[in-house]
Amino acid sequence: MTTIGYLGPKGTFTKLAVDTTFNNEDKVSYSTIPECIDAVANDEIDIAVVPIENAIEGTVQLTVDYLIHEVTLPVVAEVVVPIQQHLLVRPDFGGDLSQITEIHSHSHAIAQCHRYLHKNLTTAKFSYTTSTGRAAEIVAESTEPIAAIGNSLAAEEYGLQIFAENIHDYANNHTRFIVLAKNKALVNVKHPVQLEKTTLKITLPSDQPGALHQILSAFAWRKMNLSKIESRPTKTGLGNYFFIIDVNQAYDDALFPGVKGELEALGCEVNVLGTYPVYHMNL
Repeated sequence: MTTIGYLGPKGTFTKLAVDTTFNNEDKVSYSTIPECIDAVANDEIDIAVVPIENAIEGTVQLTVDYLIHEVTLPVVAEVVVPIQQHLLVRPDFGGDLSQITEIHSHSHAIAQCHRYLHKNLTTAKFSYTTSTGRAAEIVAESTEPIAAIGNSLAAEEYGLQIFAENIHDYANNHTRFIVLAKNKALVNVKHPVQLEKTTLKITLPSDQPGALHQILSAFAWRKMNLSKIESRPTKTGLGNYFFIIDVNQAYDDALFPGVKGELEALGCEVNVLGTYPVYHMNL
């Protein structure tokens, strides 16, 4: 049976993405994103699902940097999941928010709920965890007046009460998850494809004026739509960057080789990180 790894423990949004995307595959929880990615690289599991970007908080830099600098695995699919953040407490909580001393959750989840926390929990301290599921687990195991930010799955898994629903700042809150696998044929998604996408890593030549403009022009005159462009440090010195570019179409034998050849002629290094289908989940 195909084995899927995800950022755990139970009750995380990654687990929710896995449950709503795949069928009856065997599922394994990992406590960190690098551990999950390493498991695929080391052939311990077949597929890894990890978060890559949130609509409110932006890119999950740990995922990007680990794939670029530590482990090379192809992106074989993308899953977009709506995110609903709730304030979770134990069932015996008295209902007075001023009693809560700590809020536990992933740093992105806490940042997504800044307005609610600023208005209702001004004296509570933030405690950052590896995932929203882990935060719920901590609250369930504690006897202290603390709370977690997480989803309904976390509340159900750990026997918590949803004290306040949908406390995130913006209604259009979604997270993109990438699916990593050595064998793309093992990925069996139970939803229709929304679009095809290709992700490129482009490293610019050093100290060449107008290089970024030339890169974008190579896509523009071919009428290739870019949905995202982001710079990241190469970690070789100040001022040295590479770019991650998402193109909203599958890799082909005409346009992409033309772009690659044109950019390499400018002295750029071009790597394809994946060409893959995108799925949108409705919870």
